[in-house]
Amino acid sequence: MTTPDPQASARQLLGMKGADVKATALWKIHLQLMKPITWIPLMWGVICGAASSGAYRWTWENFLVSLACMLLSGPLMAGYTQTLNDFYDREIDAINEPYRPIPSGAIPLKNVIAQIWILLILGFSVAVLLDLWAGHRTFTMTIITAIGAFLAYIYSAPPLKLKQNGWLGNYALGASYIALPWCAGQALFGELSWQIVVITMIYSLAGLGIAIVNDFKSVEGDRQLGLKSLPVMFGIDRAALISAVMIDVFQIGIAIYLVTIGEQLLASLLVLLVIPQITFQDMYFLRNPIENDVKYQASAQPFLVLGMLVAGIALGHHPIV
Repeated sequence: MTTPDPQASARQLLGMKGADVKATALWKIHLQLMKPITWIPLMWGVICGAASSGAYRWTWENFLVSLACMLLSGPLMAGYTQTLNDFYDREIDAINEPYRPIPSGAIPLKNVIAQIWILLILGFSVAVLLDLWAGHRTFTMTIITAIGAFLAYIYSAPPLKLKQNGWLGNYALGASYIALPWCAGQALFGELSWQIVVITMIYSLAGLGIAIVNDFKSVEGDRQLGLKSLPVMFGIDRAALISAVMIDVFQIGIAIYLVTIGEQLLASLLVLLVIPQITFQDMYFLRNPIENDVKYQASAQPFLVLGMLVAGIALGHHPIV
């Protein structure tokens, strides 16, 4: 009898690439579909938004409300997005990752569809409750949730299926992972201004670079099915360079903006956080993006998310009133 590999089991539960574990409990398969590893940046985005509001105060009530917003952004809406994407990607996953729950037959499609609807309904329910708590007359949290649900659908599902276009699909993904949770945290504790919307949309261009990293694992399947991911359109090496440049340049652009509003110290800190990203890009990603994608993200992304918080804190010093 083969002893289960704890590391492989953990990779499966987190929804990571290469989690080839066949015999497992159904609840683990449901969790794998939600890809918990993808929740972290969205939950962090809520923290950045709360910081940029300039109005967050450390009370137990605010802490619990922020956790509810993280639940909305991460497990519920990111879980909905990932499950929806796996549902519509079952043909391409049969080529690239046949061990995934749906193409391997580990879970019935009716269970997948039920999970999509349950997560979506729970997401909207939490959004409405947060709007009521914040006293939003326009139900801002519900609108942000609706935008996120719509983007997730047109990203994954035909006829639009934005992921077929490397630029549009990756930007939609970047905006969903940076702009939307940031705006949610901002709106929950402060005032959602056009300044924040524009800044987070620009920051999402760095997120576009991060989203490109995920395309390298599925180049062969994308090519066979005619999906125009950037690695397919530009080749492996050039797409890796585009990804790295997008990540670095737009973070530096945000740092320059912070200088213009008098936040020189935090702008300098943001630039300093970009330096190790460039180092890891050279060490891992640019040399072999297919083999080193996970290693690169694990080493470089912490500096990206710390930079987001630095930017959020700086913006919180200049709230729009």
